[in-house]
Amino acid sequence: MTETIRKALNQSKAARWCALFIVAITMMFGYFITDVMSPLENMLTNELHWTSTEYGFFAGSYGYINVCLLMLFFGGLILDKMGVRFTGVMSSALMLGGSLITLYGVKADFGTSMLFGMKMQVMVSSLGFAIFGVGCEITGITVSKVLVKWFTGYELALAMGVQVGLARLGTAAAMGFSVPMAKALGGVSAPLFIGCIALCVGLLFYLVYCVMDKKFDASVAAQKVTEEKEEGFKIKDLKLIFTNKGFWLITCLCLLFYSGVFPFLKFATKMMIYKYNVPENLAGLIPMLLPFGTIILTPLFGTLYDRIGKGATLMIIGSVILTVVHVLFTLPILNVWWFAVIVMIVLGIAFSLVPSAMWPSVPKIIPMKLLGSAYATIFYIQNIGLAFVPVIIGVVINDYAATKLPNGTMTYNYSIPMAIFTCFGVVAIILACMLKHEDKVHNYGLEKKNIQKEEADDEMTAENA
Repeated sequence: MTETIRKALNQSKAARWCALFIVAITMMFGYFITDVMSPLENMLTNELHWTSTEYGFFAGSYGYINVCLLMLFFGGLILDKMGVRFTGVMSSALMLGGSLITLYGVKADFGTSMLFGMKMQVMVSSLGFAIFGVGCEITGITVSKVLVKWFTGYELALAMGVQVGLARLGTAAAMGFSVPMAKALGGVSAPLFIGCIALCVGLLFYLVYCVMDKKFDASVAAQKVTEEKEEGFKIKDLKLIFTNKGFWLITCLCLLFYSGVFPFLKFATKMMIYKYNVPENLAGLIPMLLPFGTIILTPLFGTLYDRIGKGATLMIIGSVILTVVHVLFTLPILNVWWFAVIVMIVLGIAFSLVPSAMWPSVPKIIPMKLLGSAYATIFYIQNIGLAFVPVIIGVVINDYAATKLPNGTMTYNYSIPMAIFTCFGVVAIILACMLKHEDKVHNYGLEKKNIQKEEADDEMTAENA
């Protein structure tokens, strides 16, 4: 996007920040549903008699359709062809529809019906969660393109940091309040029902954004400025993405880093109960610290990237912290609640550092007209981890970590599952270092600051003086 287009699009600071908060709230409600079942794993085991393998299958179902049917890739093509208004409304509606099916699956009584060796209740809930996952991930790439559209040349990393921070607020609410809501309101379906209501509100919010975006484009047209989307997206242009080594390093880093965080959160609450002896009612509060910390830190690190740069370096530091945290969770030391709290807070720092630098770095490598497809490809690869890592961890816990005590109760040893997460962190460090080297070779600008407008304004002021 040229500098002329950029100024025409986002010269109103109030307008661009208003647009940010509207779409970020929609995304926040989506993230609430994404993690609303994570703290309920123990209740699902005790009340609905789900096994760890079945829960792992359900948790991974979020990415099944995205990965197996290439829906995220097609979602990126739709975004680049149809724009942010159509794609955002479509994906928000998919989130709502999928969450309603999940709610039905959890709430309905299927008796002893089985499908493919699993309870029918698990299969129906997983189908709904898979549909929701399509909507949530396409909404994610749409919101990312919305922010690039409005904030390029301005506070892009800060804007993405604020959006991620609000998304983590949804995760934090799910981690901290799902169990109390379920126990106070009559079962595991209650938090899902509240989440469905929130998604209805989120869809309405996105419709409000569509009105803003339409006026936005009209003002651009009035200035005879054409968006890159209208300059001609061609399928053959995708080679600019697929032949770019820097893009693939960011993509693989995203896969490994997020595989070490989101699937971990799916099992973290139960780990707090059995490894750190935290009461079930309070166990979700410790994983909740991770997203709560990112609410403040991600915008902070985003501002740092905007004004100082060092994006690749931030990704290396975040990957190192991730690995150290998982090593500490793996070792059989200090199995007390306060140690888990400290380590989870440190993990929150890593979870802030990498996303705050990763997502604003993509537009430095990929042109605007291909950005939807680029983000879609990254999210697609990321979903491979989100789909299959929970399944692997669920099987490992079920087959290698679970032990039945003489009194008939179960206990769990999380050393092997956490060692798997540690391996993800080690590979993430290697990829982040390779990315920094690639940036030096091709001068992507990942180590350079994002805000250019203020420098230009200062130079113009000096010249006028």
